[in-house]
Amino acid sequence: MKTFYTSVAVLALTAGLAQAQMVIEPGSDDRINWQSLEDFKAAHGDLEGQSFTVLGPWLGPDQELFSSIFPYFEDATGATVNYSGSDSFEQQIVIDSEAGSPPDVAVFPQPGLAADLARKGYLTDLGDETGQWIRDNYAAGESWAALSTYEGADGAEHTYAFPYKADVKSLVWYVPENFEDMGYEVPETYEDLKALTEQIVADGETPWCIGLGSGGATGWPATDWVEDIMLRMNSPEDYDAWTTNDLPFNDPKVVAAIEEFGWFAKNEDHVAGGSGAVASTDFRDSPKGLFDSPPACFMHRQASFIPSFFPEGVEIGLDADFFYFPAPAEGDLGQPVLGGGTLFSALSDNPAALAFIHFLKTPAAHEIWMAQRGFLTPHTGVNTDAYGDETLQKMGQILQDATTFRFDGSDLMPGAIGAGAFWTGMVDFTGGKSAQEVGDQIQQTWDTIK
Repeated sequence: MKTFYTSVAVLALTAGLAQAQMVIEPGSDDRINWQSLEDFKAAHGDLEGQSFTVLGPWLGPDQELFSSIFPYFEDATGATVNYSGSDSFEQQIVIDSEAGSPPDVAVFPQPGLAADLARKGYLTDLGDETGQWIRDNYAAGESWAALSTYEGADGAEHTYAFPYKADVKSLVWYVPENFEDMGYEVPETYEDLKALTEQIVADGETPWCIGLGSGGATGWPATDWVEDIMLRMNSPEDYDAWTTNDLPFNDPKVVAAIEEFGWFAKNEDHVAGGSGAVASTDFRDSPKGLFDSPPACFMHRQASFIPSFFPEGVEIGLDADFFYFPAPAEGDLGQPVLGGGTLFSALSDNPAALAFIHFLKTPAAHEIWMAQRGFLTPHTGVNTDAYGDETLQKMGQILQDATTFRFDGSDLMPGAIGAGAFWTGMVDFTGGKSAQEVGDQIQQTWDTIK
């Protein structure tokens, strides 16, 4: 099997953007639902000679991986996909739309931007059936459908986007050997997580590494903490209201969530270096304490990308592993998952473009990327054995088990809050300000932009 995965990676790289080669020959891998492509072809295989444009944020390897699914669509329909990636996508899509020359399809990394363009009348309604398909075929489908539904220029809500490719943030990283040496078990509930934190302190060790440093973006890792805690202390409806300021930042529910983050980050015994080191420690350096000898900490909460900053040679699943940031045992909050993802919208009525969004519903369109790298999906109809490694499969299972999925809250807030006052407020909080002071401070900023 290792030889197969290596050959897939090589093919993906050598094929580049040529769009002519398939990374997996149809019918050659029984983990892929090839029948779903045949069914799609029967419904949409009459687009010979047509083409459409796609604009998205992916460049380099991500662009190559996305492009690897194009040949299967092109083979099924006869249409051609023309993709352009931009590192200034957020600005470019607005400029192109307002100039009357938008792409046929746009790949949005944030639902807020898609919602803005929908209100201005730039996005094409994908139909109620697409919204229902999402509800029926994605884990936590109501959550994903809500992320895809916006108010249009007519003042009514419609499905304007299709979610494809997800990311998971509700993860806690640890070193299995360290847990084994101390006899620690992976916590299954939020209460277990707090109890483990206290047990590690009682054993004379330090439970957590937390770093908020990120240059001009210092503070953002704490916003993820607070968002995960909000989902574990409050209803999804409260979370949604918070991201739109219908639930103010200085509401007792939000203040309590910030205080709960302080239980981890502001307790001198709970965090490596003490609370004074939290804001000054770069988030890229923070997880390295897991691998010190003896370990500087035993746990690190961060999203699925953080292994990129682990010491060289660390093997995920052996030298390091992760578990789901657990939910409370009591109550009806289920298993909420915080994450991100990309949303595909049509900006024209090009038949080939609309067919491509239907193509993204096929299990094969997910499984072909799954078999490579860097792809997670909440699609309940895929074969999870198609994941290219056990780490991706485990993260994918967390998505499949989610009862609620919520997008990164700071990305849904106005930039002055989610990429400004929220960041600086968390730095102030770890520096000594109270949760109430910080909540009031952020709310005052929000009030100025209404």
